[in-house]
Amino acid sequence: MNTFVYREDYPVVQTTEGALRGYEWNGTCIFKGIKYADAERFMRPHRVAPWEGIRDAHSYGYVCPLMQQDQPTGELMVPHMYWSMDENCQYLNIWTPGINDDKKRPVMVWLHGGGFFAGSSIEQLAYEGENLSKAGDVVVVSLNHRLNVLGYLDLSCFGAEYEASANVGNLDLIAALEWVRDNIAAFGGDPDNVTIFGQSGGGTKVWTLMQMPEADGLFHKGIIESGVYDLSSDIEGDNGKKLVLAMLAELGLKEKDVDQLKTIPYSKLAEAYLKVAPGIAQKGGYVGNMPHKNQDYLGDPRKYGFTEHAKTIPLMIGTVLGEFDFRPAVSGKRSLSRAEVEEKVKEALGEEGIALIDQFREVYPDKAPLDLLSLDTIFRVPTIDFIKERVKTVESRTYSYQFTYEFPVYDGKVAWHCSEIPFVFHNIDKVPVCNRGRETEYLQENICNAWTSFARTGIPVVDGVEWPACTAGDEAVMMFDNICEVKHNPDHKLVRKLKKLQKNLLQENIQH
Repeated sequence: MNTFVYREDYPVVQTTEGALRGYEWNGTCIFKGIKYADAERFMRPHRVAPWEGIRDAHSYGYVCPLMQQDQPTGELMVPHMYWSMDENCQYLNIWTPGINDDKKRPVMVWLHGGGFFAGSSIEQLAYEGENLSKAGDVVVVSLNHRLNVLGYLDLSCFGAEYEASANVGNLDLIAALEWVRDNIAAFGGDPDNVTIFGQSGGGTKVWTLMQMPEADGLFHKGIIESGVYDLSSDIEGDNGKKLVLAMLAELGLKEKDVDQLKTIPYSKLAEAYLKVAPGIAQKGGYVGNMPHKNQDYLGDPRKYGFTEHAKTIPLMIGTVLGEFDFRPAVSGKRSLSRAEVEEKVKEALGEEGIALIDQFREVYPDKAPLDLLSLDTIFRVPTIDFIKERVKTVESRTYSYQFTYEFPVYDGKVAWHCSEIPFVFHNIDKVPVCNRGRETEYLQENICNAWTSFARTGIPVVDGVEWPACTAGDEAVMMFDNICEVKHNPDHKLVRKLKKLQKNLLQENIQH
């Protein structure tokens, strides 16, 4: 029986700034739109002012403004929700099995995708935290933070007041984790057992936070879902001066007018950026929209190594088989002859690609041979390199996975970017394409339990069994599919050969 509770005295929690009242739905206490920080444009965040009385926390807070209008496509595979936008976007949401009960539940803080330039904590329907909280007896937190030019425009060369501007988006995340540290016990969570997890840009936020000393001690485990990719090299070198000067010129302003960027309407700021950034990027210049290496962020660990603290954080990391293959599913792909498959592979990858067909079938025997063309290298190869760097240190514990499920679209479509999220959140009921009876229910239970068991103990459990951590020379990969099983270095040679072919073909196309 569905139950709803909302009273003057319940559910009420006292935070460091004041009292908040949420509501209870089916045994889960829910608090939405909690303001965890305030900030002036381009400046570090700070704590919100205390208040008297009780504030209601029933509605999601503002999300960061988008630079471009999203197009509602692909909703069959990744259904979305959109919300009111405002720069004043430092809000978080909480789902918990109980409040003020002195229990110390694991805390799971979700960092949304969309790179560092788009997205929100409620953008995908599958982000809703009630079912995950209930299934794992965990406290789930999701949050919004500054993005794009608001969160990552490097103005540091224009004065000391802008010293943090290139990373204030990530500094918002740190402010949210500080709020969690100070307040989550009253929401039934353990401030000494916090796991940050995220997908795509959210996964990247996990490992960039691991490289930010100010975040040390604010979280204790990390889960990176399709979040390791090659950030543009400009974050390690060039600063934002050329970009900012071009934006000022586009706005009819001069260098001495740079302070006007603090007050100019966001729409004009975004329009100027979108006008000048492509040309600068084409010449290899800095265009922002990602963390910038400086005193706050110590850089990509594959290049600079992990910080001593980051080495101690248990990590779960993985990718999905198809990632950015959002093309329509191929009807009849399993009935193609060998010659027909070879012809299509040759057309896409050249003559050398034909040799990869049998390698693909050896690694993924239950997939159609043509699915070789869906195989991801954008995330998978950097993830292999990331793990290789992690296991150099004995104290680093790293667990690897691949999500390889084939969805019921036409004759089957391999897993795409974001497709594991409904299973993680125990929300396949919200995404119709994720439902195929017992096999998807089995997959949901295994994936959700792996995430929550890792959050609880630092060791993921699947089918009641712990899977082994990676070691030097051995990437033990949990394959999440109809059968969940561990394979060792299953695709290393395959994806590296595929990436090399793709790179060679790209260079040939550029030359021609």
